[in-house]
Amino acid sequence: MRKLVPWRKKADQAVARRGDEHPFSRLHREMNELFEGIFDDERNMFGMTRWPMEKNFLSIEPSFEVSETDDAVQVLAELPGMDEKDIEVTLDRRTLTITGEKKEEHEEKKKNTVFSERRYGSFRRMLTVPDGIDEAHVKASFKKGVLKLELPKKPEARGNARKIPIKSE
Repeated sequence: MRKLVPWRKKADQAVARRGDEHPFSRLHREMNELFEGIFDDERNMFGMTRWPMEKNFLSIEPSFEVSETDDAVQVLAELPGMDEKDIEVTLDRRTLTITGEKKEEHEEKKKNTVFSERRYGSFRRMLTVPDGIDEAHVKASFKKGVLKLELPKKPEARGNARKIPIKSE
């Protein structure tokens, strides 16, 4: 690829290689080199790194953290730049659906935007939750761009594990 785009690499740029480079780091570097030049546009003029932008190209899909205890399931969703009015949460049997839309803000600007990494659009994520969720007592809160869902389990679905003694023979 470099031979096809020889003007991209400066002669004085030294490339450091480590023999003990982690395989994922090497793969990341090689993928960057492979696609260097393909995504050329005005973003590169300002020294912006491309990898994070192409990883989630135009996506606003939230990141999730799901945890479970004996009493409940907790779901955290990162939704930066959104308000609770832009988010809808539904639970239908064992399917938890979170939908939202981040709308573009229209304001009068006196200067032209040189580049923008802000993303707008809608998303829909569906998660399967364990059996035994008490749908009547599910709680949702939203603070500082993080949606927090508490899905309590019905008493019969809670962990009732007991220790079983083992006898030696």
